[in-house]
Amino acid sequence: MNDFRLPKPAKLCSQTAIDRLFAQRDVKSALAYPIRAVWGDNLQRYRGDAVQFLASVPKKRLRHAIDRVTMRRRIREAYRLNRQNYFPDSLDAPLDILFVYVGNHQEPYKKVESSMKRLLHKIFHR
Repeated sequence: MNDFRLPKPAKLCSQTAIDRLFAQRDVKSALAYPIRAVWGDNLQRYRGDAVQFLASVPKKRLRHAIDRVTMRRRIREAYRLNRQNYFPDSLDAPLDILFVYVGNHQEPYKKVESSMKRLLHKIFHR
């Protein structure tokens, strides 16, 4: 039976790991409009889930806070429901994933979910 929970250890909170993903050093990225994914191995992490993620919606893209919150929720929900289908049985190293919203207006959940599926396929089936 699938476990659809999204516990705290699955969320990326380390400021150094987030900075490393934004700095674009030794990380990979892919775009599936309206989401861009940036991921990289985190060899400094010893505890927590094998994969940690973060959803970011820039204020430059969506000016109103309610729109940003809505899109973050849609991204998290699409990730939560589809991650089990794409995760491999084992990973070589812990993986950090950053999902950045690149659209200029709110997109429907179906479009976010389809782009999330494409991105998860690109990340885990390299």
